[in-house]
Amino acid sequence: MSSPTSNKPPGFFSILSGEYSELAESDRLGKCRSVTEFEKLNRVGEGTYGIVYRARDVESNKIVVLKKMKFDKGTQKNGIHITGLREMNILLNLSHVNIVEMTEVVVGKSLESIFLVMEYCEQDLASLLDNILSPFSEPQVKCIMLQLFNGLQYLHENFIIHRDLKVSNLLMTDKGCVKIADFGLARKYELPLKPMTPTVVTLWYRAPELLLGSKTHTTAIDIWSAGCIMGELLAHKPLLPGRSEMHQIDLILDMLGTPNDTIWPEFSSLPALENFTLKKQPYNNLKHKFGWLSEAGIRLLNVLFMYDPKRRISAEDSLQSSYFKEQPRPCDPEFMPSFPQHRLKRKQAKPTAQSGEKRKSLDDSFKSFGESSNSIRLKKSRQEKS
Repeated sequence: MSSPTSNKPPGFFSILSGEYSELAESDRLGKCRSVTEFEKLNRVGEGTYGIVYRARDVESNKIVVLKKMKFDKGTQKNGIHITGLREMNILLNLSHVNIVEMTEVVVGKSLESIFLVMEYCEQDLASLLDNILSPFSEPQVKCIMLQLFNGLQYLHENFIIHRDLKVSNLLMTDKGCVKIADFGLARKYELPLKPMTPTVVTLWYRAPELLLGSKTHTTAIDIWSAGCIMGELLAHKPLLPGRSEMHQIDLILDMLGTPNDTIWPEFSSLPALENFTLKKQPYNNLKHKFGWLSEAGIRLLNVLFMYDPKRRISAEDSLQSSYFKEQPRPCDPEFMPSFPQHRLKRKQAKPTAQSGEKRKSLDDSFKSFGESSNSIRLKKSRQEKS
């Protein structure tokens, strides 16, 4: 038998009178503004836990992002998926120039229409990497990494681990300001550390302790991801594009050599090592992979990629690296490339054999929070191999 309130606006059903009373809009919205106060301009993407729109705040005329939260259909009684709740809770308590700002929560007519209002950023690093005609210059890479480490220092000082850092989750404004986004997998941590699932962080950016089954998550997993991002920006291609967890481990071993208990005291006790043995590769090949990089740059990559999470460098110490103080110095954020400029260059450029090997461009000039171009780039690399 259908519910007496089915297909009706939000309200309540009286057991005594048998009548249904609609809930006043002011009571439904509470202190939240209505989504009708925003003009949706276009849909820019859809992640696992939300649909993203570019919109205009009618009152202020400001361009913003509306992220509609998805409800967990499998456990409808719980409402919004836990990932959305975590993102909402964390972002409401953060305020930093290098963290995407969530300004408010707005609601629709349905109690299941809840939107996060976030600042609008014109591009993300994955889109830039896929569209610029030439790699980022070293001053530009340094500018990006300094901003990333600034944002990470703030997060880690506030006991937050992002757990899903990748180039598509780093947004950039038209002024060159880098913003860490997509906090759906982020977690607050406390001492003593509690066990967490190891299957977080997109595979290409996943730290070795997670790949080998550790359930202890520390800020070090974000630092490893930052190292992968730095390598990707320098090389203009994904640094460790694994096709599976085993392939990902092999790529790490090829780059850094095989770990042991001497350099990583807890190595032999990691759960995954009960099922397989790692191949023997004795050499660290970072210097070979980045032969043109300065000694200071190689040192920074080495400490970002330290096998032992306890010895991995912190975001705070990364900011003090001599790599950022030597020539060439980091550029000013305002000198970072912008997406529209490179789209114009692409249209004006004549097709050449070399341009055919460039990254495959994306159709959308704005990547949604949580949306990644990794799958596109992985598909491209496979096509090149065939």
